[in-house]
Amino acid sequence: MNDTFLKACRGEAVPFTPIWIMRQAGRYLPDYQKVRGKVDFLTLCKTPELAAEVTIQPIDILKVDAAILFSDILIPVEAMGMNLEFHEKRGPVMTPAIRDENTVKKLLVPDPEEKMKFVMDTIRILRKELANKVPLIGFSGAPFTTATYMIEGGTSKNFLNTKRMIFQAPELFRALMDKITATVTEYLKAQIKAGTQAVQLFDTWGGIFSPQDFKAHALSYVKKIIHDLKKWLKAENISVPIIYFVGETAGLLEEIKEAGADVYGVDWRINLDDAIRRLGSSAVVQGNLDPLALFLPQNEIEQRVKDILSRAALAKGHIFNLGHGVVPETSPENVIALVDMVHRHSQRK
Repeated sequence: MNDTFLKACRGEAVPFTPIWIMRQAGRYLPDYQKVRGKVDFLTLCKTPELAAEVTIQPIDILKVDAAILFSDILIPVEAMGMNLEFHEKRGPVMTPAIRDENTVKKLLVPDPEEKMKFVMDTIRILRKELANKVPLIGFSGAPFTTATYMIEGGTSKNFLNTKRMIFQAPELFRALMDKITATVTEYLKAQIKAGTQAVQLFDTWGGIFSPQDFKAHALSYVKKIIHDLKKWLKAENISVPIIYFVGETAGLLEEIKEAGADVYGVDWRINLDDAIRRLGSSAVVQGNLDPLALFLPQNEIEQRVKDILSRAALAKGHIFNLGHGVVPETSPENVIALVDMVHRHSQRK
């Protein structure tokens, strides 16, 4: 098996820089579109054979060094008791929006094997299919990012309802976050038991905070999850790296490095060497090409790859990735070329 990704997560010497791409299984790939044309998005997530098929597609097409489970960060939200729908134009819609004590009290901390068994079944299929290929990454939304969708009832531009709850009803917000934190912890444990070899926490909307508020209202819950997971992993004698990704990272790096993760995802709004200096030379980093830089001519993409690889030399370990997910309009040929560029230009002698 190509275990370069796992070695890089641990800060070990690697023959080349490994690469995987956030949203690498998705709408930009014609093979994905063929599968997606048969079922709606939520059905695809809940059908293990299909979810496994689209997870594997980028391994064969792109030659990336890790697979990431095809699912959605809002799957646990439905398991907690909210109604979840995906609309092509609007994105996810959740009802009823969590705005008061009554709606928080009704939320469950679900048993993942009971309420989200389809996710674990997908993982079990994938471990067999990927046994001699690459490692499998599992994931969850981090508590704060998950909470924003639950409070807003979907996506938001200014997160008014979320911040209003934090500032005007802090006890209600903490009660919600405690339930989400417990859910995410058990969900990631279940994924690891089923066979994931690394896990990533997505805190996509963490960057909407000031450093002070990020630390109090997002980071504290992530620290608890990572602490509890690591304690459990040690007791089970399992080695599974934990990656923490925060959107709009630049203003929060000093806070983010307190999370206790093994790897820190960095978005494209900061030079990677600057991020490493602030995270510390013992950090393992992941990133950080602008996803829309994949619309550049390939020779210019190559220059950016070489620049990021050069800047990453300061870190204990580096996993190449985009600074966020690949967008649907991206050319698959450019993504294939990107993976090849990273592998070629990072070869160790």
